[in-house]
Order: sequence, then C-alpha cells, then structure tokens
Amino acid sequence: MQALIIDDSRAMRSILRRIVTGLGWTTAEAGDGQEALDLLEGGLVPDLCLIDWNMPVMDGYTFVQRVRAEQRWRDVTLMMVTTESEHGQIVRALAAGAHEYVIKPFTAEAIVEKLGLLGLLDQEVPA
Repeated sequence: MQALIIDDSRAMRSILRRIVTGLGWTTAEAGDGQEALDLLEGGLVPDLCLIDWNMPVMDGYTFVQRVRAEQRWRDVTLMMVTTESEHGQIVRALAAGAHEYVIKPFTAEAIVEKLGLLGLLDQEVPA
C-alpha cells in the first residue's frame, strides 16, 4: 500500500509518515495540493491521500475536488487530516469526495482506526 501525505508542515508529514510506514506502507509527500496533483499527473497512484486543508498554492479542499473530477483517480481513498473542525467544513469535504475526516490534533490510533474503517488494513498491524 502507498500513501501520499499532503501537508505544508514538514513536522506533520513526518508524524503521518511514521504512522503509515509503521503499518508497512510506502509513502510519497507533497507540500501543497498542486505539488500532490503534479505527482498524480506524473503517474503516482497512491492507495490513500492524507490531506491537510490549509496549504499555500492549492488547499486540500480544491485538491479533493480536482482528484474527484478525474475518472482515472476514482479508486484513490482521500482522508482529510486538518485543524478545520466546523461541521460545515466536514460536510463540505465529504460532499466533495473525501472518504474520511480526522481533526488535528490526533493520535496514531485514530488514524489507524480510520484506515480500518476504510478497509485499508487487510493485514496484521506490526507491534
């Protein structure tokens, strides 16, 4: 499995990378939505995108809209991981095509639980 971690915070990308690599996944990273879109245009097809909302250049919400507008990326699972906690924002992201929504700060267990709910944990998690 491969995750694309999209966040303008290097520290947040590192935290998320540790969580998913601990599950045996490989990762790619982008500092904003446009950089992530460029990776997809370049042929990267991740199983999961972990997406911050507030980023320079292209925000996470726009990234979700752009990915969902392309049939070729319909199988990519999209999970917002963001400080945006208002109900309206959550509904807006899910309506745009995000599969799940995690509010920062979060625990590793919360991310793993969401991945399980999405059916992305088909193997035993290493201790």
